[in-house]
Formats: sequence, C-alpha cells, structure tokens
Amino acid sequence: MVLVAVFGAALLIAVLLSGLAARTVLSTSFLFLVGGALVSDGFLGLIHITPDSEIVAVTADLALFAVLFTDGMHVSFPKLRANWKNPARALGLGMPLAFVGMALVTHYLVGLDWTTSFLVGAVLAPTDPVFASAIVSRKEVPAKLRQLLNVESGINDGLALPVVLILIAAAGPTSGHADASLGTIGLELGLGVAFGVLLPLLVNGLVRFRLLGAEPKLQPLLPLATGILLYAACHLTHANPYLAAFSAGAVIVAVSPEARTAFEPLGEALAELAKFAALLVFGALLTPQLFGDLSIGGYVAVFLAIVLIRPASLLLSLIGTRFDRREKLVAAWFGPKGFASVVYGLLVLQAGIPQGEQAYTLIAVCIAFSIIAHSSTDVPIARLFDVDDLAGIPDKDDNADLARQR
Repeated sequence: MVLVAVFGAALLIAVLLSGLAARTVLSTSFLFLVGGALVSDGFLGLIHITPDSEIVAVTADLALFAVLFTDGMHVSFPKLRANWKNPARALGLGMPLAFVGMALVTHYLVGLDWTTSFLVGAVLAPTDPVFASAIVSRKEVPAKLRQLLNVESGINDGLALPVVLILIAAAGPTSGHADASLGTIGLELGLGVAFGVLLPLLVNGLVRFRLLGAEPKLQPLLPLATGILLYAACHLTHANPYLAAFSAGAVIVAVSPEARTAFEPLGEALAELAKFAALLVFGALLTPQLFGDLSIGGYVAVFLAIVLIRPASLLLSLIGTRFDRREKLVAAWFGPKGFASVVYGLLVLQAGIPQGEQAYTLIAVCIAFSIIAHSSTDVPIARLFDVDDLAGIPDKDDNADLARQR
C-alpha cells in the first residue's frame, strides 16, 4: 500500500507540474524515475523492490504492451505503403549497426565475453520514443519523421526478442527462462502477429451484426476489451505480446477509424498511467549500489551508446533519403532505451548466466541515463520545427494534406 500511496503522490505532483513540463526541459518521466529512486532502499527505504520482484516484470510488461497498443493506432497503412523505405532502413540497417556497435564497446570497455556482449547489444538495440513523446505526438514535427520513429520503435522490440533469447541460452547455463528453439521462437512471433491481426478483425465483425453494437458512452471500452483479451491470450499461449499489441493497434485504426477516435483519450491516459507506474518501479531499482557497481569502462560504454552508437547507426541508415539534415539529426538522437530493454534486461538477470549481473547493471544504468537525456530534450527540440510555421512557410506534409482535401 505504501507503493500505491507513493504512486498517487508522484502522479499528483506530475499533473500539477505537467504544464511547466510541456514548456521546459522538465520531464514527468524524470519525476517518476527520481521519485522511485528516492523512496527505495537506497535512500528513504519506504519501499523494498529487487530486480527479481514480480512487480518489476509485470509493470514493465504491461507498460510496454499498453504503449505499443496505442502507438499502433498512429500507423497509417496508406502512408506506410507510400513511405516504407525509411522505417525499413532504420530496422534493416540502423538496428543491426547499433547492435554490433554496442557489443563491441561492451566487450572492449566492460570486459564481458563476446556472447554476453552481443546479448547486451541485442537488449539495448530496440528504441522506444515513449520517453520522447513531444517528438512523436506534436504536429509541428514533420509527419514522416514521426512515422519513422513510431514504426521503428513498434517493430524493433519484437525483432530483438528472438536474438535476446538465443543469446541468453548461448551465454551459459540458464534457469529455464529462455527457450532457444528457433521453431519455438518463430511460433511465438507468428502467433503474436496472428493474434494481433485476427482478434481486432473478429471484434469488428461482431460489431457489424445487427443486434450487436456499443452505445456511445461505452464505445471507448471496445478497443480496451480487445487489448485485455489480446494480452491474456498472448500470455496463455506464450505468443509475443509486443508484436501483437502493435499489430492490433494498427489493424483497429485500419478497419474502424471511429473506434480509434473513441478510444484515443482513454487509451492515451491508460498508457501514460502504465508508463508512470513502470518508471516508478524501475526507479526504485536505481540504488547507489547499482551505480557503484558499474565500472568506469561501463560508464564510457553508456555514454557512447547514447551519444554515438545510436546516432551514428541511424545516420548511416538514412543516407540517401529525403530527410533534411535537421530531421536526420533529430531521428538519430531520439533512440532511447525504454520498456522493452527493461523487460529484456530482467530476462538476462533472471536467466542465471555467468555474467548476467554485470550485464544487467550496464543495461539498467544505460536505460536510466537514456530516459533522462531524451525525455528532457524532446520539448526543446520539437520547438525547433516551429520555425517554418512562424515564418509562414507551411510544412510539406501540410501542403500534401491540403492538396488532397481540395
């Protein structure tokens, strides 16, 4: 109950300061992260949470599912068909480059063996711009840039998972948390996509029956019920819930745009609550001992992961695209390591591999600094795109929208 009280107090403070946060570098995500750290064993000792506590894995899992479900609803299939090359570049070239780059610095600077180093690279390769919400949600940011970050972050979590599971098994004796069978992993990924596509289609078909249908005030609960059923089905069958969530969100908006319109306010609020709860719990793990356990080489690796490896990897993947220099730099900077990395990092710790604790320490510190760096710079950088509007020069995407309307 203490944790609930702490969450309520942190939520109240965050809401009261949200207006200020929307105009400055102050970040509500940072408030919850710091709040969790302050009430943990490392400081005030009000709550006692360890990495193997069930609440850690559950909150991170729920938050990632909720965020990907709502993110999927921002995907436009017509726009994606017309602009698929940029996300494909980020996923097919940028992500592998980041994976290899992180493995190299982990091996040479932290001293982990090659298998564990590549495991750390796989865990930290997925991006999650939920901590840079001003970039993916503000209309002054060009649509193609928002789409790139949204699609990349929605798909790369599922792509990284099989690599993480295989490397966990290859790293040494495990406690049974990872099944490295390629067939099993492929089945889990396939089931995730199948559930994410078929369940929304089934619900949409039921709604079209003459005797069925939701009254207006209950319409927002229809996608919510779909999401809850999907989450349960994935965990009961071991299907990949993250691919399922993103796929379901995209299918819902494609087959029933009115459902997205009805659900959007509720969905965004629930996703924010899940994110804040996970941040509070994750913050409770950030004790002074955790930061003290990381070597100097580890801190150098964290710095390089945030300011060099992700930016350089994506910049290379975007060579030859129509993004201007400012858009490329923004896309390269906003690659924070979020809930997927938290979930996968916990898998590494709980698997019992020989260097699992060192790997988890590096992963956790990298995630913490990434959240701070990216969630505190999204608003100022998003405002850079206001220049065209202030000068009376419409954005290219706006021109295209006006042309279609005419």
